[in-house]
Amino acid sequence: MVSGAHVGLYVGSLFILNEAWYKNYPKQGFTSFDDSKEWLQMDKIGHGWSAYTLSLASTETWKWAGLSDKKAAIIGSASGFAFLTVIELLDAHSTHWGWSWSDIAANTVGTGLFLSQELLWHEQRIQFKFSFHHKDYVDETLNVRSDDLFGSSTMSRMLKDYNGQTYWFSTNLKSFFKESRLPPWLNIAVGYGADGMFGGTENKAYDANGNVTFDRTDIPRVRQFYLAPDIDLTKIKTNKKWLKTVFLLLNTLKFPAPALMVDSKGTVKVYGIYF
Repeated sequence: MVSGAHVGLYVGSLFILNEAWYKNYPKQGFTSFDDSKEWLQMDKIGHGWSAYTLSLASTETWKWAGLSDKKAAIIGSASGFAFLTVIELLDAHSTHWGWSWSDIAANTVGTGLFLSQELLWHEQRIQFKFSFHHKDYVDETLNVRSDDLFGSSTMSRMLKDYNGQTYWFSTNLKSFFKESRLPPWLNIAVGYGADGMFGGTENKAYDANGNVTFDRTDIPRVRQFYLAPDIDLTKIKTNKKWLKTVFLLLNTLKFPAPALMVDSKGTVKVYGIYF
């Protein structure tokens, strides 16, 4: 049943991706390209998070099916990595994209982070999490540009707007200090985000004739680094299996909390609540 569910979900999701991303672009032979310098590497961090999360979800289904923890982790990690590799192959045959070795590297890191912890500690002491906030601008031209680049719906923005995304490495303190009196659910999270990006490598856009149609090079593109407390929802005790599943899925998201932010320009901010 689990095998069938994997096949069905993979085929269905790839069909949806093809309809949403690829069908409007001509096909080509296998082509690679280097996009490692785009979006201040936010898309690469996103690839890593996707690989980690898919490996986690797949592994849990194999555990439920009765496989040993080790076998479930290996098969689940291979399954998640394989799914993202197929997506990369779709990129490689589309004229709008191409095979990206940096994407593959990021997928490998995300899968490796999950699998190494399962094999070493039999638990996820360092969890890879995601948070998002919708970006609105006083300058309407920036809102129009964002809609053009990332879409106008909340779901589209969540997937594509790197200015509103933050990725976190959330460490469970009790897992490393087992004799301490720390609450078992308490985590400390280090986050990475970026802002001021209205193009892959620069805040400019051109038409088919090479004329500049958008120029906001006056807006700095900055990296952002965060420090915040977090909650490990999987450490909350409950006898209800469905609630454990809900906690497991929600735990891939960063819990809203106060946060300290320092960016690459030296700006320091303190947020009462950041998500």
